[in-house]
Parts: sequence; structure tokens; C-alpha cells
Amino acid sequence: MTTITQAARRSHTVRGNLIALPILLVIGLVWAYPFLWTISAAFKTQAGMFTSGASLVPDQLNFDNFVRAWVNAGFSGYFFNTVLYSVVSTFIELVKAALCGYVLARYEFPGRTLLYRMIVGTLFIPVASIIVPQFVLIENLGLLNTRAGVILAMSGGAGALYVLLFVGFFSSVPADLFEAAKLDGAGFLKTFGLILPLAKPVIAVVVIFQFISSWNEFNIPLVFTLGQPDLQNLAVGMMSFQGEYATDWTGFAAGMTISFLPMLMIFLFFQNYFTRGLAGATKG
Repeated sequence: MTTITQAARRSHTVRGNLIALPILLVIGLVWAYPFLWTISAAFKTQAGMFTSGASLVPDQLNFDNFVRAWVNAGFSGYFFNTVLYSVVSTFIELVKAALCGYVLARYEFPGRTLLYRMIVGTLFIPVASIIVPQFVLIENLGLLNTRAGVILAMSGGAGALYVLLFVGFFSSVPADLFEAAKLDGAGFLKTFGLILPLAKPVIAVVVIFQFISSWNEFNIPLVFTLGQPDLQNLAVGMMSFQGEYATDWTGFAAGMTISFLPMLMIFLFFQNYFTRGLAGATKG
């Protein structure tokens, strides 16, 4: 009887997979098609891109688009700036959010609740609405048209979501661990350094989210480097393909490919950490 029931369940599972597989393939193709078409267009000629329609196969491979994007449009410099801005701002956001979350979760002090609510309240403030006060602050600091100014503006927000993730994690850590560290004579920073490695899932989520956000940031690099266009990033650099009377669409596609392929490779390489990080952060 048991053998028959198991065989029936396996048969039911196989039928379910046969139905779900084509549906998932169609959804996956619809989702991936714009990316695949952009990559394909990067290898086409200007005329071939319009005559080939929706085809993903170039009539002939043309690598001049990548040379034009990398050399003529200055994407080598934009790429360096993008990597620098993304890495440094992600590191600053991570340290800032972890310390803030640690203090809010483990320490009682006057104004703690008010501070926590103010940080949560920043979740509802549009990012674009604070760019003017940020601009004034960076200008008064003498950092306008500098890489330091862009990095400071990118990492200068409250990072409310990241702080909430760390508050949730540090609140879930047993108090005995903190008491044991205190008995061993550990101070604030040493205790923080001992507990932080336990927050790997949260750290993974913060790093991935902030790195992607910084990589795709457009407004801050554009506004804060108007006097120094060579300090802009890949997202802003895409505008260099738009002329007064015409747009270099194949160069634009090559630039898009250069811009998102590194992120795609990083995601594919770290996808297990990404999935486990999200699951761990949710549990925390």
C-alpha cells in the first residue's frame, strides 16, 4: 500500500514538473529577452540593428562598438570611477549601519526611541528630495567636483533599511554573549568586533544591495561632477552616445553591455550567498 502511495506521489510530481517547466521557460525568456537583445545589438552594425528586428543573432560580429565605447566615449575612466564609488560607499554604508544597529539594539540611552523612529521615518523620504541639501553641504566642505564628494554623498544617507536589518540581528543575539565579552574585559569596539562576524547573512544582503545601488546611481555623479565630467560613472557616461541630432544606438548597446555584464557575473558568482543572505536576514 505504501509503495503504491509513493509511486502515485512521484507520478503526480512528474506531471506537475512537466506542466510547470514550459511555463517557467516562457517567463524566463520574456524576462531575459531585453538583456539578450541588448547584448546582441552591441555586436551589430548600426544598419543591421534596425533591419534585424527582434532577432538575437547578429548578421555579422562587429566589435567596433566596444572599442568606440571603451576608448572614444571614455568608458575606461567611467568604469574605474564606478568601481571606486561602489566599493568605498558600500564599505562606509556597511560600517555605519552595523555600528548604528549595534548601538540601537544593545544600549539604552536618552532619545534612543526617538532616534530609532527618525531613522525609520527616512524610509518614506524620496531620495531625490535631499540632493539639494547634500549639494550645499558638499560645496561648503569644498568637495564639489571631487571623487570624495561623490562617495560622501552616495554613503551619506541614513541607510534605514540596513540599520533595521542590523537592529533585528543584534536584538536576536543572546545577551549571555555580550555578558561573557564584558567579563573578559572587552570594551565597546572589541565586543562589536567579536559579534559582527555572526551577522554574515545580514552583511551579505547589505553589501549586495548597496553595491548594486551605487553601481547604478545616476543623479549624484551627474549633479556633483558637472564641472569635472571625467569623474562621472558608467550610468552617466551612457549620455555620451546621445548627440544633438542623432544617437549612436549600437555604441549605446555596447556601453550598456559593459555596464551590466560585471554585475551579472558578480550575481552569478555570489548567487548562493545572495539567497542564503536574504533567507538569513529574514529569519533574523
